[in-house]
Amino acid sequence: MASLYTQQSKNIRKTWFLMTGFLVVVIALGWFIAQIYESSFILYIAIGFALVMNITAYWWSDKIALRATGAKEADPKEYIELHRILENLAITAGLPKPRLYIINDAAPNAFAAGRDPNHAVVAVTTGLLEKLDRSELEGVLAHELSHIGNRDILVMTVAVVLAGFVAIVADIFLRMTFFGGMGGRDNKNPLLLIAGVAVIILAPIAAQLIKLAVSRRREFLADASGALLTRYPDGLASALRKISSHNAPMRKANHATAHLFISNPFGAHEGAKFVAKMFSTHPPVEERVKALVGMRV
Repeated sequence: MASLYTQQSKNIRKTWFLMTGFLVVVIALGWFIAQIYESSFILYIAIGFALVMNITAYWWSDKIALRATGAKEADPKEYIELHRILENLAITAGLPKPRLYIINDAAPNAFAAGRDPNHAVVAVTTGLLEKLDRSELEGVLAHELSHIGNRDILVMTVAVVLAGFVAIVADIFLRMTFFGGMGGRDNKNPLLLIAGVAVIILAPIAAQLIKLAVSRRREFLADASGALLTRYPDGLASALRKISSHNAPMRKANHATAHLFISNPFGAHEGAKFVAKMFSTHPPVEERVKALVGMRV
């Protein structure tokens, strides 16, 4: 039976392994493009565009997520107990208390966003407050605080930047290949050209799969860190079971913010096939529950 600390270390190692895979994909794509077109100028344009677009999303991630979900700030008088739980957990975690928001939605869910602990927000749905007891709610809030403490917004921004960069560069060079000639080398090395086109086509798919794998791994890490914070893994495990039992999607489910939530906002898809799991932002709930139940405090 793995300890919480062992689970944390394992997930951190796997995250760095996946990020290394990202760099390999980017380097391979850049090398083939440089070989085929003998020009790196357009790479700088693509890098600049991807960085500006994603740094903007990172800097204002809290505002983007709150607006997309229609979240409203939680009145301290109306939600006094919720504020108290979050504050106590934040003190235990050694983090500033995030701003607390409420999403008017029957689907039980929650998310954390913000570029750093000093600019973080936590939002929960009204459905979550109705369905969970105190220990389960503590588990969910601890999970969200762990995302903040683990700098998951930064990690996922790096993943999104790299995936976006690969997709943009691949699209540009694919168009150049078919509509603007075959590049500086023309047909001098047809095998290299074929290999290059194959890499350009497959690289965005690989980058997207790695990004999703990073997202799933960070969920496992936040589960372990959250359980370590409350010292009660069963609370979060029970909360995940209740959340997954609600199959209806959130009214304002959005693909751009789906990875932020504790559970897929488009509804539970338990027992999904292997390919579906690979393209999911979240690991199957039964796997998360199994990992939590198997931990020792």
